[in-house]
Amino acid sequence: MLVYFCLDYTIRINKKTMLKSLQAKESPLSKTEKQLEILSNGIFKDGSLPTFANQIAKTNQFPLQPKKIEILQINVGYMCNQVCAHCHVDAGPDRKEIMTQETMLQILEVLKTTAVNTLDLTGGAPEMNPHFRWFVEEASKIGVKDFIVRSNLTIIRANKKYYDLPEFFKKHNIHVVSSMPHWTKGKTDVQRGDGVFDKSIKALQELNAVGYGMPGSNLKLDLVYNPSGAFLPADQSAMEKDFKKALKEDFNIDFHNLFAITNLPISRFLDYLIASDNYEDYMYALVEAYNPTAVANVMCTNTISVSWDGWLYDCDFNQMLGLKVASKSKHISNFNETELTQRNIVISQHCYGCTAGAGSSCQGVVV
Repeated sequence: MLVYFCLDYTIRINKKTMLKSLQAKESPLSKTEKQLEILSNGIFKDGSLPTFANQIAKTNQFPLQPKKIEILQINVGYMCNQVCAHCHVDAGPDRKEIMTQETMLQILEVLKTTAVNTLDLTGGAPEMNPHFRWFVEEASKIGVKDFIVRSNLTIIRANKKYYDLPEFFKKHNIHVVSSMPHWTKGKTDVQRGDGVFDKSIKALQELNAVGYGMPGSNLKLDLVYNPSGAFLPADQSAMEKDFKKALKEDFNIDFHNLFAITNLPISRFLDYLIASDNYEDYMYALVEAYNPTAVANVMCTNTISVSWDGWLYDCDFNQMLGLKVASKSKHISNFNETELTQRNIVISQHCYGCTAGAGSSCQGVVV
């Protein structure tokens, strides 16, 4: 049994149920329509809490619109070697959605013809896509200011064919952004599975060995923290100091930055909130922590998310809810930078997660 601590509520989840995605378990919440129904009804429909649209309208920020497109975040597939408790992608070994080389070629064409300066590869475990290395090599030839791969770390130790990933990342000057829930074994494994902490530590040490994360190194290594329960992240800068101190003292590990990301109430984390009877309390916490200053810098204002099959979304979270961009240009095959810059961003109540406190994005806080 796994034990999750959130506020003063403890929930026990049978470990065997964690080994499959919501989709594989045929959970009602594997359907985006069901998630959106929950987010639109209840405390938001009866007026107990304001909808996100009504909230941002109070400060004349509705409709939410982009500034310019600087980042393409590419989800190359939902397959993953882990099944994490909080995963908004509902990723896992049983997910078979994988981006084709044809779709990758269309993305490369967009990179050649637009002002996008950051390419951000995510998953699942992006390294499990059979075309991953080819895509990295081809995209590197085009040249972008920041080439990010979001790695769960354990993939580096999952199989011999991945053991050389640190050297491969170094060769192409990849900015590695890695998941690390905590600097202790217990809190990491309870969120991500038995053995994850030890494999993550080993992977970080291997990345350090080739120069990643070292003081003064241009090989960027950043870590991502997600809370393990129904609460918001603590102060990012303070947490970064704690992570650096603990990982250095205990394992001689260095890294550059820590990104503290709020868990959004969708997919597997929404399932957890409902199962633990924390959904309403969590939504109240998000709304009470709403910061209008954060709205101007949420990631959807400069990012386009591309799904494994090439459809375009305002962000990775909208992708997981099936909320395509409100634009004639809806697929990577007909990507039109001008049209996409003029669109209105699609929003729902999950967006409170990106505007709580100091805000939250895939690059951490936004204010």
